Amino acid sequence: MVKERGPREGDFITIKSYKHDGSLHRTWRDTMVLKTSENAIIGVNDHTLVTEDDGRRWVTREPAIVYFHKHYWFNIIAMIRDNGVSYYCNLASPYTLDKEALKYIDYDLDVKVYPDGEKRLLDADEYEAHGNQWHYSKEVDRILKENVKILVDWINNGKGPFSKEYINLWYSRYQELSRRADS
Repeated sequence: MVKERGPREGDFITIKSYKHDGSLHRTWRDTMVLKTSENAIIGVNDHTLVTEDDGRRWVTREPAIVYFHKHYWFNIIAMIRDNGVSYYCNLASPYTLDKEALKYIDYDLDVKVYPDGEKRLLDADEYEAHGNQWHYSKEVDRILKENVKILVDWINNGKGPFSKEYINLWYSRYQELSRRADS
């Protein structure tokens, strides 16, 4: 039996987020893969088409390094802006990957980190409402709350995507791959 290969550096994938009830929430087209490992995928969105569940479409404004993990219940979007890097962190299920897309369940709670280091927990009311509506289990609630602690620890300690070196490394790699594709 031949093992199917996953995406390679420079490939483009689609990302799909779902809600707990299985409904499609949002789709990103053409995310460039920068690195895959056994447990993680790093990519970049740059002027990427995004389609909302209601059909609205928009395009991302700036390059963003995206980080997904198979064990952590969050993903991280590092938006590279003129005034510094802003982070948008989704509390979400670990990702799965199939022929169609990288997929995960979005659990509403988000942590936003501003270039000056300020952190804000967002959408707690939405998390509570959807938890009641879709009956999030006590186990899912416990896992998500534990992963908020892990995420905040990463932020506070400049771990992974929250380090300047990480952003510089992967943004440089993206620029290199883009130049190659253009020539």
